[in-house]
Amino acid sequence: MIEGLDADVVGADDATQRRDEVLASVTDHAGRIARELALLEGGDYGQVTLTTDAGTWTLKYDGGDVQYLRFEHRGRETYVVSTQQPPDPGALATALADYDAFVAAFNDHVRSFDSALDDVTTDFPDVASTENIVARRQQVLSELREVCDAMAGQLHRYEGENYGTFSTRVAASRWELKWEDGRASYLRVGGEGGIYLLSQYQPPSVHDLRAHIDDVPAFVAAFNDHVGEISDALETVSLSPE
Repeated sequence: MIEGLDADVVGADDATQRRDEVLASVTDHAGRIARELALLEGGDYGQVTLTTDAGTWTLKYDGGDVQYLRFEHRGRETYVVSTQQPPDPGALATALADYDAFVAAFNDHVRSFDSALDDVTTDFPDVASTENIVARRQQVLSELREVCDAMAGQLHRYEGENYGTFSTRVAASRWELKWEDGRASYLRVGGEGGIYLLSQYQPPSVHDLRAHIDDVPAFVAAFNDHVGEISDALETVSLSPE
């Protein structure tokens, strides 16, 4: 054996076990603070930084659980609680000597909100009803649906197909009626990405309906002209020999 290397090595098991016990206790306690903070802030994640006479504490939480609890003291950072490696016992002892002050600072932080809402009134104004305008919109859309379904029925009869479209320009905008099985699927103004005056999903806004409803007669007139052109073309066809 080499001279000078026969000294006994002190085991770290006891110190490590004690540190783990302390960390488990402080993690559990800090977890309670994290849950209270999450309730106070109204979110699943966030952080708070509090200052004591000895240093600065930062608690970060996610889903009500502690992500880390960091203590900054004289330019040195100690992660008292973290998902990484545990702190060394000396740094942990220094931090925990100020832990009660951190808890007191947190309690003061919570109490600072006690009267924050005392002067808030809940006597809110009455909310205006949309019942009449929604009913009127539905009435207008029902009449528009009736007209477009009639057009779709005529197109279905003429085209002999189960679906198709009729498009034209009205007031410098492209109007497109899509139909299926003799019934209107949608009436769109403005081409791709335009405004749907009729659709299988949601109704148009009142403003959009108001902006385009006066052009519907011109759209119907364009459709009638289209039908008229078809009729005129067939009238020139003769199956009798000259």
